[in-house]
Amino acid sequence: MSAGKRGAFFVFEGCDRSGKTTQSRLLAEFLTSKGIPTLSMNFPERESSIGQVINSYLTNSKDLPDEVIHLMFAANRWEYMNKIRRELLAGTTLIVDRYSYSGVAYTMAKGLDFDWCYAPERGLIKPDAVFFLKTAPVNLSSRGKYGEERYEKLEFQHKVAEVYNRIGEREFSYWHEIDASQPVAELHTKISGIAEKLQQQVEGKPLDKLT
Repeated sequence: MSAGKRGAFFVFEGCDRSGKTTQSRLLAEFLTSKGIPTLSMNFPERESSIGQVINSYLTNSKDLPDEVIHLMFAANRWEYMNKIRRELLAGTTLIVDRYSYSGVAYTMAKGLDFDWCYAPERGLIKPDAVFFLKTAPVNLSSRGKYGEERYEKLEFQHKVAEVYNRIGEREFSYWHEIDASQPVAELHTKISGIAEKLQQQVEGKPLDKLT
């Protein structure tokens, strides 16, 4: 993939209600205020036909085998890969709420094999940084709207958190674990500081792929 003055690729991960949406929005506002072209996305992207099936599953109106829904989540990321590549190479910084790591963590938490879960993610564009908002799932259950979607069950979220720890060890070179129990403003200061440094470092680097 060609190098040039490309945008940075930042991903937010964490258990449900860990503050990803708030922090990704604040980072987008911060970078935009610095004059950096910025685009926010989130996965699953529920607008596409695949995304609509995923949405039906997540809102409990449709049941699918675990293997099928896992591959649909992966396919949902793949169908947006050309757009992601195009935006990054055009100089736009992308801030994405959930990516491959969610797909692996949530399916593994159901008992499926790690390598099987990871396989369909290989070849996707690799983020420059993953901000993993970490806190004990028991601290999240009191947050607004918790429990409305399929995966928002405390015991399940504990399993998800354990898988995230394993992924963080595997992807340590660009994985930033951040204590999500801190005040929103403190979290934002830490994240924006890391992002601003990386923004300057990635400009001449080619896009990499997940392996």
